[in-house]
Amino acid sequence: MSFIRTANTDNKAHAADAGLSPGLTLLLATGAGLGVASIYYSQPMLGVLGEDTRASAQMLGLVPTLTLLGYALGILLTSPLGDRHDRRTLILIKVLLLVASLLAAAMSPSVAMLLAASLAMGVAASLAQDIVPAAATLAPEAERGKVVGTVMTGLLLGILLSRVVAGFTAEHLGWRATFLGAALATTVLGAALWRFLPHFKPTTQLPYGALLGSLLTLWRQHAALRRAVLAQALLAVGFSAVWSTLAIWLHGAPFHLGASAAGAFGLAGAAGALAAPLMGRLADRHGAHAITLLGSGIAAVSFAAMALTPWLPHDLQLVWLAATVLGFDLGFQSALIAHQTLIYGIDPGARSRLNAVLFVSMFSGMALGAALASALFAHWGWMAVSALASGAAVLALVVRWMPVGGATQPN
Repeated sequence: MSFIRTANTDNKAHAADAGLSPGLTLLLATGAGLGVASIYYSQPMLGVLGEDTRASAQMLGLVPTLTLLGYALGILLTSPLGDRHDRRTLILIKVLLLVASLLAAAMSPSVAMLLAASLAMGVAASLAQDIVPAAATLAPEAERGKVVGTVMTGLLLGILLSRVVAGFTAEHLGWRATFLGAALATTVLGAALWRFLPHFKPTTQLPYGALLGSLLTLWRQHAALRRAVLAQALLAVGFSAVWSTLAIWLHGAPFHLGASAAGAFGLAGAAGALAAPLMGRLADRHGAHAITLLGSGIAAVSFAAMALTPWLPHDLQLVWLAATVLGFDLGFQSALIAHQTLIYGIDPGARSRLNAVLFVSMFSGMALGAALASALFAHWGWMAVSALASGAAVLALVVRWMPVGGATQPN
């Protein structure tokens, strides 16, 4: 890894001194991807987990729900500390906690233990949301959208490819092997971050209570933040609703596909993730608001098209489903990149807290989407899940069209 610029290990060194090399950008993208991947490994394995543990579909639905909830809690309660303390230290502590929780999941003797490990895993995986504002801080202002888009490509590929890896590993080696492999990969990541990640200068001296309280202040002060948060949370409901039930649907009639096939749908979503840097550059050039409209619209159309899947000839259903997965992932990710670019420009000294507000809301939306989809799927099947996702995306598009208060704020 000699291509990565070595960080100054002196405690007084800060991000501004180290700069942002292409190698460090790649490391940050990899770190974001491996960190967030941990909260998605369980989704394509739910069918295998059900056979192994004999747990009900609703009980299985709690595994991704608690992981996503833990992620939201981790962002809310710990990520604001990135403005108060050296962000490097915070990231490294979370790496250690993530390794421990992954090992606990791999060795879980019961579903109850797995649920507890899943919650802890989500909290620790929030390190991904410390890495993203770190990249925004290191990036030159004129290239912030591109850099955030590149790092978010790593994060989003982690979300999507984690399903491919987990599905394949679970089917051939068992679900425990997936968590063990993830623990090993995260250990290697931690060593690289310890070696190359620069130190960051705190931007506030607020005590912890006031720091958390300032999240509400930021919410009240910035109408653009409120609109970004609401729109992205609604898109997250649909995104999570589909991904948290897709493996269960494909595992049963009429498809009867294994975990590998279910996880392979992540490849379709990964194609959408590759567009993230492009969307970041377009946001730099044409403004973030236009890209949020574009992304929300693509997601809404894709979710609506997905609802047609059961009515198509059987030979076309999987092809159609893969195409709509690509579409809604592209729309979701485009809107997310644009929303991040937008909020990071609101207050540079509060980027960790602004990021926390956005992602707590987004992953709360994901947890809600997973919970609602599990219940809907158990009672009314796939069409109900598709209706939920479509309705949430349409509402997000409406939110983006609504006028925003405060003409001096970015929208």
